[in-house]
Amino acid sequence: MAPPPSPTHSAVTLDINGEKHTLTVDHRTTLLDALRERLDLTGTKKGCDQGQCGACTVLLDGRRAVACLQLAVAAEGRAVTTVEGLAEGGQLHPVQQAFLDLDGYQCGYCTPGQICSAVAVIEEHAAGWPSAVTGDVRPEAGPPPLTPEEIRERMSGNLCRCGAYVSIVQAVARAAAVRTETITDTVHTETVRTGPLRTGAFQAETTRTQGAA
Repeated sequence: MAPPPSPTHSAVTLDINGEKHTLTVDHRTTLLDALRERLDLTGTKKGCDQGQCGACTVLLDGRRAVACLQLAVAAEGRAVTTVEGLAEGGQLHPVQQAFLDLDGYQCGYCTPGQICSAVAVIEEHAAGWPSAVTGDVRPEAGPPPLTPEEIRERMSGNLCRCGAYVSIVQAVARAAAVRTETITDTVHTETVRTGPLRTGAFQAETTRTQGAA
């Protein structure tokens, strides 16, 4: 039974994979422990428990976070996405599919964190965020080519003790290509349906596609 509210406990409502969960938790409870021990979402793995290995990586409002260093009470009001929430309608996320197709795992323990991190990496790159190895960091330069060097740097916070790094890099590259192809197809469909002079969201999506190409 959950402990009653007290000076050391609070009732929080967490938005996990689009569903609301109200829990009474100790103020020291990490998001990782809340996910695993209270909500049975065990896809997020506990590795080092010190924020160094990346096995517990989840998405907070679309950005990467290590759940072992995030307090559950601090996650209230934010959208939390775990590996269980990436698939839609029974169809795997392109990153998940790429990891399967290219054997981007061995024991699989770090894989959920790797996948969540890769999802964010692809979006960060498409938005034009530079990395430590990006040569031209000017905003007008747009996203750099997503080379293996870029992928390795951007994924460096996620450790794989089995050493499946070569396949992980390949999987991230393939998923990024799928994302670009999907957006390109969407832009083409909208052009056919509405004509090339449509403004607003279509223009924004076109600019985004050109930057991600």
